[in-house]
Amino acid sequence: MMTNITIGADISKEHIDLHSLPDGGTLKVANDRKGFAAIVRWIGTIGVERIVYEPTGTYHKAFERFMTTQGVPLSKVNPRSARRFAEATGRLAKTDTIDAAMLARYGTLLEPRLLQASAQINNDLKELHVARLALIKDGTAAKNRAKTLSSPLLKRQNADRLRQIERQIKAVDQAILALIAEDTLLKARFDILVSIPGVSRITAFTLLIEMPELGEMDEKAAAALCGLAPMSRQSGRWTGRAFIAGGRAIVRQALYIPALVACRFNPDLKAKYDQLKAAGKEPKVAITAIMPKVIVLANALIRTNRKWEPKPT
Repeated sequence: MMTNITIGADISKEHIDLHSLPDGGTLKVANDRKGFAAIVRWIGTIGVERIVYEPTGTYHKAFERFMTTQGVPLSKVNPRSARRFAEATGRLAKTDTIDAAMLARYGTLLEPRLLQASAQINNDLKELHVARLALIKDGTAAKNRAKTLSSPLLKRQNADRLRQIERQIKAVDQAILALIAEDTLLKARFDILVSIPGVSRITAFTLLIEMPELGEMDEKAAAALCGLAPMSRQSGRWTGRAFIAGGRAIVRQALYIPALVACRFNPDLKAKYDQLKAAGKEPKVAITAIMPKVIVLANALIRTNRKWEPKPT
């Protein structure tokens, strides 16, 4: 039995097309439990190093959950990266069969990272967090609506909706914290994050969910991933103002309050903040400069598995 087989899986609503390399085998099954079982039986006859697939809305979730419980090695790749890989190899046509073969080749050549054993709990946490963000957006809309309502009936309904949103957010928060408490590694990482001054429980689980790579990167990668690495603009003798852009906006937004608190209670970061202010930087600009230092600190503490402690005076 060969064990170095890489399978590319193109997942749609109704079907899953699979292509394996280097043997070139193909399989097409329904996107349901019977189809998943057929995939597992097929894998049992050829062996497999990984199945490479793209997240496709909600259509990949049942497949991912089933394969995880069966212990099948999975690699979930960014659709944009996969598309650029296809274009770089000259494959411009796009069908389910072609995409499956392209993903198999992508996995064979680049060997993308395998999903960790805790991938399913991470998926559940991500789903809860997406729902939380939607509730916050709904709450903001309801608060704005309250400013313009004059009908007593609509005012009461809007107030009821706001109270409902608050209850639902509280329930989602409790569900997120309960999931984190069930996983030893996540709980340890969570405890490290909340030990940092200014990092609340909400900020901590936002970082864990939206930036699971924490603890596995260098300083520059950590700052760049959340869009806080300064981008220079220069052409010839002209030099423009550097700015931040890209990255994960949710993480960037979650870091503002911790950076604000760090400017008051973390001696090292307070000194840096005061230095920036003395150099003429506006307060918001100075705080933005502190934000990447907070994520770098969190990354370093998780990497070394230690909680934050004030430096002895």
